[in-house]
Amino acid sequence: MSSSHLQLTSNPIVAPQHVHDLLGKLHQLSLDQEKDISAQRLRQKAGFDDLMRNKFIALDQDKCWFVYQTCLSIKAKNVIEAGTSYGVSTIYLSLAVNQSLKLQGLQSTKENGKVIATENEPEKMEQSQKYWKECGEEVSDLIELRKGDLRETLSKDLPEKVDSLLLDIWSPLALPTLKIVQPNLRPGSVVITDNIVGSADRYKDLIEYLNDDNNGFRNITIPYDKGLGVSVYLGKQ
Repeated sequence: MSSSHLQLTSNPIVAPQHVHDLLGKLHQLSLDQEKDISAQRLRQKAGFDDLMRNKFIALDQDKCWFVYQTCLSIKAKNVIEAGTSYGVSTIYLSLAVNQSLKLQGLQSTKENGKVIATENEPEKMEQSQKYWKECGEEVSDLIELRKGDLRETLSKDLPEKVDSLLLDIWSPLALPTLKIVQPNLRPGSVVITDNIVGSADRYKDLIEYLNDDNNGFRNITIPYDKGLGVSVYLGKQ
């Protein structure tokens, strides 16, 4: 076979088939919702945040794969997700932590590693827990859901060393969340921010903070749809 026809396997996720099937269904549901949003924005006078409050919009599948691979590559044991929504990306994070623990010869228990998921909307919390349960213990046992305002729920009882933070959240909360978690980020940890290009104006304060050398981050933007910010924490200078 010609080398021009060879390519790497596109789906890197290690998971049972029923989990792959569920993720495929949920990503399709998200795509269907996205197609309808533009029309709804024309019909409604509500602002963007009000419109999106209960929409099933998951982190894009290719971004989820990237996040999974990133967590796996740094052998992430403790991950925080700011903005769990309906829990799709949380499944990927939990699968990544599960594999990371195995690579380190550790049992998949919350004592060894976990995903701290944050959400403030009751409907989203209820539905996400159903999806996690459908995935099985390999996913659900590693997720700690913190309900309510994340500025309060993340202000205590964080792991001593946090390996990764996923920011996929209402933009005014992004920088406050980072500042809460930053004291627990270990050198070499990774902060991933969705829509860093598409919502650049809304993330202005966050972007300025990440670009300030005194704050210890080194940044790159991955050219996925609307941009995916990847910031490696080296520690404050």
